[in-house]
Amino acid sequence: MRVGAFVLAGQFPGQGQGEALHRAVRSAEAAERAGLDAVWVAEHHFVPYGVCPSAVTLAALLLGRTRRIGVGTAVSVLPTAHPVALGEQTALLHLLSGGRFTLGVGRGGPWVDLEVFGGGAEAYERGFPESLDLLLRWLREPRVGADGERYRFREVPVVPRPDQGIGAPGEPPVLVACTSPASVRLAAARGLPMLLGMHCGDEEKARMVALWRREALAAGVDPQAVASAGHVSAGVAQVADTRDEAVETLTKAMPGWLRQGLEAHTTVDGRARAMRDPLAYTELLCGLHPVGPPRLCADRLAATAERTGIGRFALLVEGSGDLAGTELNVQRLGAEVLPLLPRAAAALAPSSAPWTPDPGAGTGPGTAL
Repeated sequence: MRVGAFVLAGQFPGQGQGEALHRAVRSAEAAERAGLDAVWVAEHHFVPYGVCPSAVTLAALLLGRTRRIGVGTAVSVLPTAHPVALGEQTALLHLLSGGRFTLGVGRGGPWVDLEVFGGGAEAYERGFPESLDLLLRWLREPRVGADGERYRFREVPVVPRPDQGIGAPGEPPVLVACTSPASVRLAAARGLPMLLGMHCGDEEKARMVALWRREALAAGVDPQAVASAGHVSAGVAQVADTRDEAVETLTKAMPGWLRQGLEAHTTVDGRARAMRDPLAYTELLCGLHPVGPPRLCADRLAATAERTGIGRFALLVEGSGDLAGTELNVQRLGAEVLPLLPRAAAALAPSSAPWTPDPGAGTGPGTAL
């Protein structure tokens, strides 16, 4: 099993934006010291839910601050980015970090970001497949041109090429955030592993993995690659001496952060949107994820791996909103939870029952992850 920290750079009530970013960097450094496998960083625009506007930029800083740990984006939002620019940045980080960088991409939400960056609702509703395919071509081919609905340009050389590194693996890993059957099918057809949101329970994630496997095999993806796909499950981790103490820490801090973060979201076209109740959502997360004493946390992670077939985790560690508390949480996750985990989770075959998405998915936190 591979456990990583998920860092949102959330601005909790009463905090400044610099404070949130400082905590994000310190969390990543603590994750490397604690022996975690990776740190995953998010991006958001114009909202205190997360004050990092460029996951790939923060990832670059963290790669420079660390030496061993993997760093990934969870996620870089494609409808508000040019695929070639993101491909160039990905290749650069892949080469200079010796292969420690993973690019996670997603569709994001129907937010005002689309207006500000010029993509519009069309980029969100229809443009994601074109952007993803152009990005993948940039990471895999020596020369690339485009003649699509949104991107059209003459063929140009790819510089730097991801496969031209000194000691780095040839192709940087790419994952896709999936919250619907359509996004699962899109990722599967391209053989790309999934990032699955923290709002989903084990049963739903198992069905998503099962759908991905069926669709990937039907698309001709190599069966060995299908069997070894490195899907990532997002969640929340809060380690404490007792379950009640861990839950209390999160229910005191997270609802206020979630409320101000959710209320700040503005849709691009005025469409109505539902908003999760912040306290109920926090309680849901506490019930789904490793929140409690070390043995409970380890058992919860092992059970998720067994039920879903997913052995990689991106766990939100900053739920207390406090720098010292976050660093202690990461330290305990590494020192007290990791040693209790099996080296390889025994993966059961996910359910083959038809999957329909959680009706609340995409309406609040967890849309991107």
